[in-house]
Amino acid sequence: MPFRTRIPPDTCAAVLFDLDGVLVDSAACIERHWRRWGRRHGLDLDRLMALLPGRRMVEIIRYVAPHLDAEAETGALSEEEGIDTEGVFAVAGAAALLRSLPPASWAVVTSGNRLTAMTRLRHTRLPDPPVLVTADDVRQGKPHPEPYLTAARRLGVPAAECLVVEDAPAGIEAARAAGMRVVGLATTHAPAALARADAVASHLEALRLNLLDDASRIGYAVTG
Repeated sequence: MPFRTRIPPDTCAAVLFDLDGVLVDSAACIERHWRRWGRRHGLDLDRLMALLPGRRMVEIIRYVAPHLDAEAETGALSEEEGIDTEGVFAVAGAAALLRSLPPASWAVVTSGNRLTAMTRLRHTRLPDPPVLVTADDVRQGKPHPEPYLTAARRLGVPAAECLVVEDAPAGIEAARAAGMRVVGLATTHAPAALARADAVASHLEALRLNLLDDASRIGYAVTG
């Protein structure tokens, strides 16, 4: 399926952002902890790294190491990664973009847990989201639609009125399964890997959001 780098202007009632790779650059931190964990358990590190973006920690561990206690491993790894801010930075333009949106019109939907999400948001001085959906809040993670549907429900916005901003194929599939439009950011994967998105942007600042006259809807466009 060919991907588009531009979409014509449209409107939505809410914008749902993934966190890592979209609002926060935490790739170095994530990779450091997962490589350490993988070496400890003698796993194929390249295979492990390829599975990371967009999926919950417990589901990754279940898949690559079914012989381990996934819940216990997740708890220990989450505690280590969740308080580590080395190599964690705000993505250019993220703070200004979030502050331009009215309350109750946006959410953060992450496959990380709440401790990790709040640590990264506060370390990077990004605004606290009106709604935050984490791995702790759902039974099934991305690519299942539950995380994005949960965010829409908490905002009180129909799924079809939401725009999702994602950097991972699993997140794009979750958004599509939820019946939402989705913009992919080629910050973690090559554009071709994000071809299921409605459009693919090279970076967050290529996404233009503006409030319409009555402030009840958000205009959006992808400029490249």
